[in-house]
Amino acid sequence: MKRYALLTVAVMLCIDAIAISQPAHAQTTPPLTVAQSAPAANTEQINDLLRRGRELVDAGDYAGAITLYQQAATLEPDNARIYSGIGFLQTRQGNFQAAIASYQQAIAIEDDNANFFYALGFSRANLGDYAGAEQAYERASQLDPNNVEALLGLGVVRTRQQNYAAAIDAYRRVIALRPNDSQSYEFLGAAYIQQDNFAEATNVLQRAAQLAPRRGSILVNLGIALINQGNIEEGLAALERASDLEPRNGQIHLQVGNILRVGGDTDRALTYYRRAISANPSNAEPHARQGEIYLERENYIEAIVALRQATELSPQDADAHYHLGLALKGRERTEEAIAELQQARTLYQQQGNTEGIANVDAALQNGRR
Repeated sequence: MKRYALLTVAVMLCIDAIAISQPAHAQTTPPLTVAQSAPAANTEQINDLLRRGRELVDAGDYAGAITLYQQAATLEPDNARIYSGIGFLQTRQGNFQAAIASYQQAIAIEDDNANFFYALGFSRANLGDYAGAEQAYERASQLDPNNVEALLGLGVVRTRQQNYAAAIDAYRRVIALRPNDSQSYEFLGAAYIQQDNFAEATNVLQRAAQLAPRRGSILVNLGIALINQGNIEEGLAALERASDLEPRNGQIHLQVGNILRVGGDTDRALTYYRRAISANPSNAEPHARQGEIYLERENYIEAIVALRQATELSPQDADAHYHLGLALKGRERTEEAIAELQQARTLYQQQGNTEGIANVDAALQNGRR
């Protein structure tokens, strides 16, 4: 049996969704009130600032609301929830660095609030600080062992750090708290795939599919697990079902195409690359994969068309320029081929890709003979 690569992009798409979405309890601005310790003379002014800030939040003016909440914080610097509210609005603006500072101020005042640590982890994760996010999520789960969002976040950032055993532990804890949560089974299955534990991955992904039978990403990863156990027919059926369920999800079509290509079924792979392009024409990757197949078949005209599109959509893709150069060379369009190969070489140099540089040099040398 030809071994299939572990193509789990669909899983990573789901992981990305956690990294950019707030938990259910944080969908609205935390209620902000004046603390009992606030000076009586300031109470009325603080209340007015918080009320006006709330009105601006409701109107979608987050910047204006932050300004008012910051004024309230200067009058009541020991109110952790004001800083937390500021941090929440900063995350809504995508200003995660500022949000981190705000949540740290809240934690400095109230260091036993699990939601503050969760929000800190959320902000750090969105900046790619997965180690820092892990620490924050871990502390949130210690303070509140039933905080499912913190445990999910913990699993995700551990996955990003390729610590799959620890991620599995976090997902298992979520399932113990929420046994019918399809997402947790899906992420758990993905972690088992990364460990090459395909049998266990199949078990949990089948459970995920029972709970969410119309989620294509589950079926993509179930297909991967089945194929890697040698169950090719059932695995491919799962992949095709995923594609049918989500016809507008170009990423799923792309990954089905990639898996079929790895298995040597390039005709069907091309069908799914076309579907991926139809769903998302601006994604360079399916154009590039199409072009590579045409190049392998020495169908240079179609290869040039597909790879030209790929380089226009992704000008920094060294591989696309390299393959386009080879396709142009196949049509004896020498000057154009040399230009593309030299562009590929420049990009490979910038990436420190010595193998790519060697391939370009060999192609250029052959072209001069």
